[in-house]
Amino acid sequence: MRRISRRGFAVGAAGAAGALSGLPAAGDANTYAPAQATDEALGVIRRPERQFRGMWLATVANRDWPSRAGLPADRQQAELIGFLDTAVQRRLNAVIFQVRPTADALWPSAYEPWSQYLTGEQGKDPGWDPLGFAVREAHRRGLELHAWFNPYRIANHTDPSRLVPAHPARVHPEWVVPYGGKLYYNPGLPEVRHFVQDAMLDAVRRYAIDAVHWDDYFYPYPVAGQVFDDDAAWERYGSCFADRAAWRRDNTDRLVCETAARIKKIKPRMRFGISPFGVWRNHATDPEGSDTQAGVQTYDDLYADTRGWVRQRWIDYVVPQVYWNIGFAVADYAKLVPWWSQVVDGTGVDLFIGEALYKAGDPAQPAAWQDPAELSRHLTFDKNWPQVRGNAFFSAKEVAADRIGAMARVVADHYPTPVRPPR
Repeated sequence: MRRISRRGFAVGAAGAAGALSGLPAAGDANTYAPAQATDEALGVIRRPERQFRGMWLATVANRDWPSRAGLPADRQQAELIGFLDTAVQRRLNAVIFQVRPTADALWPSAYEPWSQYLTGEQGKDPGWDPLGFAVREAHRRGLELHAWFNPYRIANHTDPSRLVPAHPARVHPEWVVPYGGKLYYNPGLPEVRHFVQDAMLDAVRRYAIDAVHWDDYFYPYPVAGQVFDDDAAWERYGSCFADRAAWRRDNTDRLVCETAARIKKIKPRMRFGISPFGVWRNHATDPEGSDTQAGVQTYDDLYADTRGWVRQRWIDYVVPQVYWNIGFAVADYAKLVPWWSQVVDGTGVDLFIGEALYKAGDPAQPAAWQDPAELSRHLTFDKNWPQVRGNAFFSAKEVAADRIGAMARVVADHYPTPVRPPR
């Protein structure tokens, strides 16, 4: 099974800041007139409707930032500011900043070591506080800062000796499961679930972040020929469940529900959002599933009942990664957006659509992604569904470089003026 996204896998049987190319400058005669211009001419001023316009800023493996580990602090800060300025220039209003990529921290945490992606050495103090800096600089620019955490991934290797001696995964080796060339905390252990919550909520208590954000990694994506070895935990805690899959889903439900409650207890106005893989279940598996033929289904393969979390209102917003083009037979954007719109309808949970900007202009992608207008067509389509309250783009490096002008086209067609995100 071939990987197709930053975080997802292939579906079905089918297999810092750079130049802002093509983006009109503020005040340029080519910019679109605000939608309320006629009203203003009549003396009626209407505020633009709130809309989420986000970008992910990934730090795992130095994907977006910092450009490489070990840069001096002033270089890292300059790169980070460059991405924030890019967000403003693109008329975005939120940055989803990855602050806990691999059971580590981009702030001085009492629970976990400093991230190796800062200095090149896990546990080494970089001499500054990236999360605190990011919050301050984002807010100065009118941007929301959503702190993005990965709950269970420990390392992108399977050698615990490469972790710092005081790492919780070395202190508690019984918490750890090697799988698919990586190390994970075992979601089936109550003490693990409590610990990872404590580690993440430390940032909630200490920083003026605007939201807690998770991506699509819960139980890991399936790896052919390998078994996630949670036998001992299943034997100890799974007796009340019909099968292991139901027990695993309950473990993930508990993580989401407990975290949601703890966030609200600490800061009642803090938002909690999750960005799942775009397919909950295929219609062929479940009549209530989407009209797709995905090779991965979050409910069955990641043990994540993403639709259930919305219906239970445990989360404040959901950002499904609808990382496929309109008309893609296996997982059609034009079929998934209506499905997710129906899921959130009446729940009060905000729906933002995750967009695969990284595919635009990639020669390995289908023909649709070679067209700079593909993403703009996505946002045009979304207007048919009032439940869709915005979009998020993966990721910051592509927002800045804009390989074929797809992001500039989105801005020109859909972001004529700055707006505030939903609240």
